[in-house]
Amino acid sequence: MTGVPASAAGGSSGARGTGPRGAPGAAREPAERGTPGCGVERGATERGTAERGATEGGAAGRGGKIAAAAVNQASVWNVANLLTMLRLLLVPAFVALMLGNGGYDPAWRSFAWAAFAVAMITDLFDGHLARTYNLVTDFGKIADPIADKAIMGAALVCLSALGDLPWWVTAVILGRELGITVLRFVVIRYGVIPASRGGKLKTLTQGIAVGMYVLALTGPLATLRFWVMAAAVVLTVATGLDYVKQAIVLRRRGIAERRAALKEREA
Repeated sequence: MTGVPASAAGGSSGARGTGPRGAPGAAREPAERGTPGCGVERGATERGTAERGATEGGAAGRGGKIAAAAVNQASVWNVANLLTMLRLLLVPAFVALMLGNGGYDPAWRSFAWAAFAVAMITDLFDGHLARTYNLVTDFGKIADPIADKAIMGAALVCLSALGDLPWWVTAVILGRELGITVLRFVVIRYGVIPASRGGKLKTLTQGIAVGMYVLALTGPLATLRFWVMAAAVVLTVATGLDYVKQAIVLRRRGIAERRAALKEREA
């Protein structure tokens, strides 16, 4: 036989391949030249597509898990909203205890103070929990400020009705709270008025002062609560005026930005 051995032809047929006509290497030329539609490019494309699909599938899976976790965290029945609901339920309980046995019984007033204290403490925690653990819900946004103002308003009205606190003090505090709430809604189209440190100090001082008035205090403690309430009234007025100033600045800035944007579109 005169055939050339495969080794002498430059390698085994498995290494170079055999074309349909038996020409060595014929099947590899398109792949080596990189012509369109060749097996190498098609394989690379398929592998790239598979890898992208796996990556996108994994990302979608992770995104789905994150979205599901967010939905679970934003459920109405979370701990922050439950504390808010508890505070709402404490309002009628506080009024009943405050007015129990004529409204002047030290024991009943002590129980009323305990209910008021629990409401104030939950007020400190529910907002913090909602922001920290992403538990903010539409229900919480509406119910939380209502619960805050309900317990404070109930306490002030009861104290004034019993003659322990002048009505003008109740009017100033409640008028300020209602006015600032309305003001926030009026300027919401231009931005949000952030809570200031003065506002937080005002809330704390109001809580302490009202709590001291709820208790049947006498002597030096009765004098002390007068001055604490005076400080609360001053902070109430001062922070109210500061919020009004912020609202005016925010509105003017928002109007100016809208006018500038309108001029840019017209130009």
